[in-house]
Amino acid sequence: MIDPRIVRNNPEKLIDSFKRRNKEFDMTRLSELDSVRREVMSRSEFLKAERNETSKAIAAKQREKEDASCDIARMREVGDEIKAFDQKLIDIDEEFNNILLSIPNIPDDTVPFGKDEYDNVEIRVIGEKPSFDFEPKGHWDVGEKLGIYDPVTATKLAGSRFTMFRGLGARMSRALISFMLDEHTINEGYEEIAAAAVVNPESLYASGQLPKFEEDLFGLREGLYLSPTAECQLTNLYRDEIILHDTLPLYYTAHTPCFRAEAGSAGQESRGFIRQHQFEKIEMYKFVVPENSMDELEKMVENAGNILEKLGLSYRVIQLCTGDMGFAAVKTYDLEVWMPGMNKFLEISSCSNCGDFQARRGQIRFRRTATDKPEFCHTLNGSGLAVGRTIAAIFENYQQADGSLVVPEVLRQYMGVDVIK
Repeated sequence: MIDPRIVRNNPEKLIDSFKRRNKEFDMTRLSELDSVRREVMSRSEFLKAERNETSKAIAAKQREKEDASCDIARMREVGDEIKAFDQKLIDIDEEFNNILLSIPNIPDDTVPFGKDEYDNVEIRVIGEKPSFDFEPKGHWDVGEKLGIYDPVTATKLAGSRFTMFRGLGARMSRALISFMLDEHTINEGYEEIAAAAVVNPESLYASGQLPKFEEDLFGLREGLYLSPTAECQLTNLYRDEIILHDTLPLYYTAHTPCFRAEAGSAGQESRGFIRQHQFEKIEMYKFVVPENSMDELEKMVENAGNILEKLGLSYRVIQLCTGDMGFAAVKTYDLEVWMPGMNKFLEISSCSNCGDFQARRGQIRFRRTATDKPEFCHTLNGSGLAVGRTIAAIFENYQQADGSLVVPEVLRQYMGVDVIK
């Protein structure tokens, strides 16, 4: 959630933010609510001051055994008016906050202006694309012919846009999860969290999935939801808490299944297991002090890239433009892995600095010293990596002319094989 003071003190900044995101926004209702709220608060405070003075007057008259009935009657009237104003404030705040919850974060000044993904900016390309003396196949063909990817049975069991790996395909998924978690925890200082795959509405409001993206969620009984990303669980580790400054920055990582009712558009990416209703992902998450958040974002991008480099996969780093950036982000980099079978780069990780947006929604704060006023943390999240897309990249980049698949060297200790035939 954006700082509500922007509505009163700098509405032009909010309007400009929407323009940069290529969205329209009418400030009228927010400004009206803010104005009425100040009037109601002013009137309520005036009446409370009158009530205090009247109470003193009543006490003085009662001590002198004078008639205070008129004052008592007036105090009842004042009490009723205060109660009505307080209820009006509650109603105003609810509507005001509901509007704020629907407003996307304000992009950082360093984010390039653009309408959509075609205006994103390539920052760098890492690694060499593999060369083949045959026409490389799509990952779906590689996996099916090896018998380690079974879309037919997956559809029979659950329906379209669900995945099933078999044998060494399933083992590769497990190997990647272990490899990624080991890299983040042992080599990069993240603490591993094993969280439930189910989250409550409060957690989804704090991370930004509710109320805007409710249609993309799988709802369960008793108001719970299947988590769309471990970002939801990790954001809420310190919801409604004040963190000790000396402990920051805090790094967390988690492996969870992720569930999304909206799996994306059709087209080339609808083949194979790129856009699925359920997928595995390793999430990275950080709680940091505001002045360090941009540096921490660069480090997070390096952490995600390190996984790809150790897997021997070529990738590029893209900075998202204002029109393509996510709802909660102030700045985002995507990592796109080269897919020779699809003949294109494909997003495999997205790393975002959310500023204090999620911290405001979740009341996640820290104190610089024991006597300082609490401040909102900055939060960052990133994929480290999406497991299914990493498997797809391995299938396409490590395929051989005879249909076999070379296992990346860093995974062999986890899988116990060098080649899948």
